[in-house]
Amino acid sequence: MYQRNLFSFHRRLFQTASSISTNTSIGFYPNTEGDLISKLASVLQSCSHHNPDPRAIRQGQQLHAQIIVNGINHVGLLGSRLLGMYILCGKMFDAKTVFHQLDLFYASPWNWMIRGFTMMGCSDSALLVYFKMLGYGTCPDKYTFPYVIKACGRLGAIGLAKSVHHTVRMMGFETDVYVGSSLIKLYAENGCIDDARNLFDKLPERDDVLWNVILNGYLKHGDPKRVFSLFNQMRSSEVRPGSVTYACILSACASDANITLCTQLHGLLIKCGLVNDPQVLNTLIGGYAKCQRLFEARKLFDRVSEAGSVTWNVIIGGHVQKGLMNAASDLLRKMISLGAKPDTITLASFLPSVSESTRVNQGKEIHSYILRHNVNLDVFLKNALIDMYFKCREVEMARNVFTCNSAIDIVICTAMISGYVLNGMSSDALEIFRWLVNEKMRPNAVTLSSSLPACAGLAALKLGKELHGQILKNGFETRCYVGTAVTDMYAKCGRLDLAHEVFTRMSEKDGVCWNSMMTSFCQNGRPEKVVDLFREMGAKGAKYNSVSISAALSACASLPLPGFGKAIHGFMTRGALETDLYAESALIDMYAKCGNLESARKVFNIMQEKSEVSWNSIIAAYGNHGRLQECLSLFHEMQEFGFQPDHVTFLAIISACDHGGLVDDGYRYFKSMIDDYKITARMEHYTCIIDLFARAGRLSEAVEILKSMPSDPDAGVWGTLLGASRVHGNVEMAEMASKHLFEMDPQNSGYYVLLSNVQADAGKWKGLIKREA
Repeated sequence: MYQRNLFSFHRRLFQTASSISTNTSIGFYPNTEGDLISKLASVLQSCSHHNPDPRAIRQGQQLHAQIIVNGINHVGLLGSRLLGMYILCGKMFDAKTVFHQLDLFYASPWNWMIRGFTMMGCSDSALLVYFKMLGYGTCPDKYTFPYVIKACGRLGAIGLAKSVHHTVRMMGFETDVYVGSSLIKLYAENGCIDDARNLFDKLPERDDVLWNVILNGYLKHGDPKRVFSLFNQMRSSEVRPGSVTYACILSACASDANITLCTQLHGLLIKCGLVNDPQVLNTLIGGYAKCQRLFEARKLFDRVSEAGSVTWNVIIGGHVQKGLMNAASDLLRKMISLGAKPDTITLASFLPSVSESTRVNQGKEIHSYILRHNVNLDVFLKNALIDMYFKCREVEMARNVFTCNSAIDIVICTAMISGYVLNGMSSDALEIFRWLVNEKMRPNAVTLSSSLPACAGLAALKLGKELHGQILKNGFETRCYVGTAVTDMYAKCGRLDLAHEVFTRMSEKDGVCWNSMMTSFCQNGRPEKVVDLFREMGAKGAKYNSVSISAALSACASLPLPGFGKAIHGFMTRGALETDLYAESALIDMYAKCGNLESARKVFNIMQEKSEVSWNSIIAAYGNHGRLQECLSLFHEMQEFGFQPDHVTFLAIISACDHGGLVDDGYRYFKSMIDDYKITARMEHYTCIIDLFARAGRLSEAVEILKSMPSDPDAGVWGTLLGASRVHGNVEMAEMASKHLFEMDPQNSGYYVLLSNVQADAGKWKGLIKREA
C-alpha cells in the first residue's frame, strides 16, 4: 500500500517540483523513503527566499499539501525545511502550525521560530520563544544565539544580553564567528565598547564585517584615535579594507579634524580604485568639509556626475558649518533647479544657517517649501525649525511648529526649553518641562541642563535643587556641560558656596566650566577668588580664552592688582589672544581702573581692529578719570570711523558729564540718545541722569525726569534721590524717596539710617525720636 502511494506521489511531485524550479536538477523515483525526504527537502529549500515570488509560496504550499495527503513523514529534516520555508516567506500562522507538529526536543524548530519573530521585528516574542525553549528542556545550539542576541539589542536589554553571553561562554560558543560577531555588534552599538573589544580580541577569525563593526563602535563611542589604531592593525592583517571601512575611517578623520590623515586616505583610495565608490566619495567630501577644507570638498563634489541627496547634504552641511551662508543658499537653489529634491536631512542641515532676524524670511521660505512639497516633518527637521525660529526671535512661529500635528519627543521639548531660555521666557521654559514630565517623557542630561538656566532666571533655588537631585539620581553629574549648568544655576541664585562645591567635585572641567565659575565670582564681588581660579586653571593645563582673560582682568581692576594685570598682558602678547577684541577691551578697562590711563590708551592705539566694545572701554576710561574733553573727543572720533554708539557709549558719556558736573551737557546727550539715535533709555541711564540733576541741587527737575520714566523706578533710582536729598537738606523729598524704598526693601536698615540723618540735619527731632521709638 505504501509503495503504491509512494510511486503515485512521485508523478505528482515531479510535476509540482518542475513548476517550482527549472534550475534544480533532482532525480526522482527514489527507492527509499529517506532518499525521497531528502529530495523533497531540497525542493522546499528552493521555495525559501526573503521577499519571495507569490507563485513560489503557492507552489511550496501545494508541495506541503501533497506531503500531508500522501502521509509522508515530515517530523525531521522535511519538517524543519517546511518550517523554514514558511518563516522565510513570512507565513507565521502556517509556521506555527508546522512548529507544533515537530519534535521539539531538537533545537532547529525553536531556532526557526526565534529567527522568524526577530525578522518580523517582534523581539519580545523571539525572547519568549527562547525562554520557552529552555523551559521545555531543549538545549540551544550555536544557531540559536545570534537571533536571541539581535532581539536583545533591539529591545536595549543589555543586561539580558550579558546573561545570554554567560550561557554562550559556558557552552563554548563564545569564539564561534557568528555568535561572537553578534555579541560584538550588540556591545558596539549600545555603548559597551570595552566588552566588544575584549570579545573581538578573543575571536580566532575576523572578517571585514567584524572589523567594520568594531571600528564603527569606536567611532560611535567618540574615540577616533582608537579607530585609527585598529585600522592600522586591520591593514597589517590578511583582511583587506573595503568601502565601508574607508567610510568609517574618513568619518573619524572628520570628527577629529585630522586633515593630514584625510589627505593620505584620499591618496590610498585613488590607489585602491575606491575613490569613486558613492559611499566613500560622500564621506571623503564630508571629511574635507568638516576639516574646513571646502576647496578640496567642492572640487570632489564637482566631479560627481549625478549627485544624490546624500552628496548634496554633505556639501551644503559643510558650507553651513564653515559659516558660508550665501554659498550654502546658492547650493540649495542649484540642487532644486537640477531636479534633486531636498529631503529632511538637507533642510535640517541648512536651517542652522538662518540664525539672525535679518534672515528669518529665508527660513520661512524653507518652511513654506516643506509644507508645499509635503516633506516629512520628522523630529530632526521639526527641531531645526523650532531652533531657527527661536534664534530669530520668532517665538510664536516656534510655538506653532511645536504644536503642529507631528511627532514630539524629548529632543523637541529640549529645543523648546532652550529657545524660551534664549528669549528670556524662563516661566514658559519650566512649563514645557512640567508638561513633558506629565507626559511620561524621561528628561535626559541635555533637557535637565537646559532647564537649569530657567531656574536661575527666576531665582527658583528650590526647583533648581530638585533638578540637581534628578541629575545625581541619573548619574549625569560627571558630564562637564551638566556640571557647568548646575554651578551657574547656584551662582545666579546667590549660592556661590554650593556652586563652588559642585565645581570642586567635578572630575573633568573644560574651559566653559572654568569661565562660568570665574565669571560668577567676578559678578558677585569676589575678585580674589577669580584670581585664585585663574591660577589654578593654568596649573591644571586648561586653555585660557577671551572669557577667562576678561574675567581675570576685571578681577585685577577690582582689587586692584596692576602687577598681575601686566603679567596677563604679557601672556596675551606672547599667545594667540593678542588680537582678541574682548580681551583687549578688558585690558583697557583694567589699566584705566588701576589708574594707568596712559597704558590703557596705548593698548587702544595699537589694536589692529576695533569694535564698539573697545571704543566704549576707552571712552569710559577717560570719563571715569574726569578727562571729559578727551572723552567727548573720542565719542565723535568713534562715529567718524563708522562705529555707531550704543546704550553703553551714552552711559559712559552721561556718567562723565555727571563727574564733571556738566548738567545741561549730560541731559543734551541723554535726549540725543533717545531722539537722534533711537536708543531706548534703560534704568541705568535714568539713574545716572537723575543723579546728575540731584548732585547739582536741581531736585525738582530730577523728580520730573523720574516721573517721565516708562517703567517704575527701582531702588537704585530712589536711593540716588534719597542721597541727594540729604546733601541738599530736602527733608520732604527724602521722606518721599524713603517711602518707596521701605516698600521695596523693608529689611534694609541703611535707608532708615539715611532718612534719620536727613531729619536730624534739618532739626526734625520729633520725627526722629518717633522713628526710634
